[in-house]
Amino acid sequence: MRIAMFGYQTWGHRTLRALMDSEHEVVLVVTHPPSDHAYERIWADSVADLATEAGIPVELRNRPDAELAARLAELSPDLIVANNWRTWLPPEIFELPKHGTLNVHDSLLPAYAGFSPLIWALLNGEKEVGVTAHMMDAELDAGPIVAQKAVPVGPRDTATDLFHKTVALIEPLVAESLDLIASGRARPRPQDRSKATFFHKRSEEDSRIDWNWPAEDIERLVRAQSDPYPNAFTYYRGERIRITRAFVTEKSYGGTPGRIFIREGNGVVIVAGADARYGRNRGLAIERLRTDDGVEHAATEFFRTMGGYLTRHPEEVR
Repeated sequence: MRIAMFGYQTWGHRTLRALMDSEHEVVLVVTHPPSDHAYERIWADSVADLATEAGIPVELRNRPDAELAARLAELSPDLIVANNWRTWLPPEIFELPKHGTLNVHDSLLPAYAGFSPLIWALLNGEKEVGVTAHMMDAELDAGPIVAQKAVPVGPRDTATDLFHKTVALIEPLVAESLDLIASGRARPRPQDRSKATFFHKRSEEDSRIDWNWPAEDIERLVRAQSDPYPNAFTYYRGERIRITRAFVTEKSYGGTPGRIFIREGNGVVIVAGADARYGRNRGLAIERLRTDDGVEHAATEFFRTMGGYLTRHPEEVR
């Protein structure tokens, strides 16, 4: 098959590698220019560089235009393969090839369509994550599924761990999907839209700790915002601190959410949960944190005295 590819960052890079390793011909690669967005500077292996090194023509676009559509029509690919393409593809492009467009998405669709699916899935305590190859239609991440691969989420896995687990699935998933499509054995199955969920892009606000959340949820937020992602953060005496490692306490602690309470093990316990006043909640024990100057601290050394509060905003000094 003659294949055109749309992709970006490491997800697109791995997809292009799979295409280059296949028996098929890659006739064009379309990718986005480099971005300053915090989440797009992470896992930023260059699709353009890989294609150029292999002698494959490259087009840089933020979004497709009439000129690109005309070039694709001239090239007449049998299939388009997309992964981590960040803007809408119109029907005149995704319907152009005789086999349509295969999109690779890093979630187990129909759940977690949209953006940052691994982070949202970890936040929500999912037991497994994965990658889906599906045929593109007019609705984002909603087309019929060709193949899926899943991996379990461990109790201490971070978003970084899950990235490495799932990105390793891309090349075998693409290879399997290409084989099914080229051989005529693909039987795409419609997604169950009653189970569909759709998530927005992450921003700084989404990393802000709310001490009214249960400690279990905050602990997952810390793991979901692991390095190199922007860390979960809170404020102490008006200064921002980023929480890089924490655990849910064994004991229950009562009081006001955000209170710096007591040491447990290698951590300092913060009271958590909107109903913490009843004394039935586990706390969040902070083990490691990072101040805005980039310095790492053990929480037991940073919080030398107990008392005071961690807050959502700097002006809420208590």
